[in-house]
Amino acid sequence: MWFSVIIPAYNEEARLPQTLKKIDEYLREQNYSYEILVVDDGSKDKTKEVAESLRGKIRNLKVMGYKENKGKGYAVRKGILRARGEYRLFTDADNSISIEQIERFWPEFKKGFDMVTGLRVVRGAVLGSPQSLFRKAILARGFNLLRKIILNLREIKDTQCGFKCFKKEVAERIFPECKINGFAFDIEILILAKQTGFNIKELPVCWKNWPESKVRFGAMMEMSLDLLKMKKMLKQKNRQGVSKK
Repeated sequence: MWFSVIIPAYNEEARLPQTLKKIDEYLREQNYSYEILVVDDGSKDKTKEVAESLRGKIRNLKVMGYKENKGKGYAVRKGILRARGEYRLFTDADNSISIEQIERFWPEFKKGFDMVTGLRVVRGAVLGSPQSLFRKAILARGFNLLRKIILNLREIKDTQCGFKCFKKEVAERIFPECKINGFAFDIEILILAKQTGFNIKELPVCWKNWPESKVRFGAMMEMSLDLLKMKKMLKQKNRQGVSKK
């Protein structure tokens, strides 16, 4: 299996079918083997049922899920580790970043990068409805400042882009160690990748902002607490490393 596309989904019965159709149309035209894996994160609507009903129409579609909502990080982790592809991409159910942009990732892997992640915070990268002042100034920029202060993660410009692709060995090395289940899981992935010595490439992508994003103020508070949790885990890991020496 060459390529796995993992889609975490929570209450996405309305948007998911169109996203799956777009991904399927693109992948059918490619000359490599692939699978599409939807992970239902304990949705309260009929996300899982809708996805399962499309198995006869969407080629190589697999659906998994669980009853209790665990968080996007948990869903991505389950999907990545269940996947079989040599390259594993997770992308959002709202199709905010179109699947064909993966074509620009392949040359970066050939150059030797182990992980390629989308970059939205550059001129011309954002399409569609602009972000509100609250989301742009308070949520996005405020959170970026916090992760720089708390974790000193400054070299990555866009930690939260929901379009990240990994080589198989990277995914299978990093994700079993992940602990963060919420939206801040991307940062944990990046930190673990850096600590393990993997090469990360950020690549500008075209991105559509959807006003009905799941990330609200309450989620941002949870993400901030997860940053503190990560800092504590990193300190414990460093102490353990020192004690082993």
